[in-house]
Amino acid sequence: MNIIIREARLEDIPQIQIVRNTVKENTLSDPALVTDADCEEFLFERGKGWVGEIESQIVGFSITDLKENNIWALFIHPDFENLGLGRKLHDIMLDWYFGQTKEDVWLGTAPGTRAETFYRKSGWQETGRHGKSEIKFEMTYNKWKNRKP
Repeated sequence: MNIIIREARLEDIPQIQIVRNTVKENTLSDPALVTDADCEEFLFERGKGWVGEIESQIVGFSITDLKENNIWALFIHPDFENLGLGRKLHDIMLDWYFGQTKEDVWLGTAPGTRAETFYRKSGWQETGRHGKSEIKFEMTYNKWKNRKP
């Protein structure tokens, strides 16, 4: 299975939304909470995003936000999990982020999820809570640059 990773484009937003609304963990309580306009703003004004494609179908994506020093999204379609796509999208996103700034980056994710395990294994440090129930994780420039691949 050939996976292509590339920068996200405006025309990718509908497929990005499909992936976002197909996930089984960290689901949106209301899909209308994340609009196409939100995606466009985070992709092209606030930060940058990448997509993973298999046979021209977007099956995962990641988006980072330089304005709030945040990982806005990292999601993989459930039918395409465990192929290493999440790792590739995570790493290209953090390489780009820390190429732009040395500011710590943070994210929030629900406890007890595969995402929580993924971030812990990736070297993220739990720093408290975000919102009502999410775990807040942070990654520093030095920790990312000095990680052991």
